[in-house]
Amino acid sequence: MSEPTLLRVADLALHYRTRRGVVRAVDGVGFDLRRNEALVVLGESGCGKSSLARALMRVLPRNVQHTGGRVMLGETEVTALPDERFRREVQWSRMALVMQASMNALNPVVRVGEQVAEPLRVLRGWSRRRALERAAEVFGLVGVSTDFLSRYPFELSGGMRQRAVLAMALVAEPELVILDEPTSALDVLTQAGIMNALKRIKREQGTSFILITHDVATSSELADRVALMYAGQFVEVADADAFFSRPAHPYSRMLMASVPRLRQRSRPEAIPGQPPNLFDPPSGCRFAARCPHRFARCAHDPEAIRLGERHRVRCWLHDESTRRGGA
Repeated sequence: MSEPTLLRVADLALHYRTRRGVVRAVDGVGFDLRRNEALVVLGESGCGKSSLARALMRVLPRNVQHTGGRVMLGETEVTALPDERFRREVQWSRMALVMQASMNALNPVVRVGEQVAEPLRVLRGWSRRRALERAAEVFGLVGVSTDFLSRYPFELSGGMRQRAVLAMALVAEPELVILDEPTSALDVLTQAGIMNALKRIKREQGTSFILITHDVATSSELADRVALMYAGQFVEVADADAFFSRPAHPYSRMLMASVPRLRQRSRPEAIPGQPPNLFDPPSGCRFAARCPHRFARCAHDPEAIRLGERHRVRCWLHDESTRRGGA
């Protein structure tokens, strides 16, 4: 029996105002996430992955031009909540974020344990002793000795600091944790340790994850589902097995062909061209200029076409009329 749906996102948008114009960083994204499920969001740098995390968590810069869409967390429409209520009832307590390069954001003059315990003291009014006891529990969960609770951030390695930040996100037992490139600045062995900790937390705690990354190999360790993002849109969302073995979108196929593999005779293939300018994205398929299969219909924005129960692809090649020979 499948797990119930935890998160539903429909037509999510986040646009920034700059001197050069409006950047449509997230432009009509929709997906769902079940409880105890891990969704990996893949994509090139600049495609809008980090902006997606900011939009979901309302961690927004001052130059926001437009936000829109609907986000349901369980039975709560969180997009309808006032900012103060969202901060009090959702942020950290139900949905937490580990931001990119967050391990460098720890306060250097405050002991690590105090920083991990802070969300419980601020949001729930716990005593310092009780909050530190919970911080010690979560340190054990992420594989860090409780000896590190009394240390300062500069006394921890990069991997230990990343685990401490992960502990901070988990300390209030949120239903969903969003991780933005959590292993990008770490060596391979430390990356493996972090991913093993996430798998254990998912298995033992039932936590759902959204992992944002450009690292296909690392993401495959945790993924139950994969969403491929391109130029502010999701172009394919599929179960991990289907995505990694039978990608449907041309961009998905080219991305998988670019990944080095063991026991592979052929060389990895580069993806030609550059992503479109998000100040003025094309009106049709945003991947068309780089796609070897483009045809006349690609001048129109493709719909999200259903290939399976939870498999969607944004490409006219999979439309029924195209398969019948129409254009």
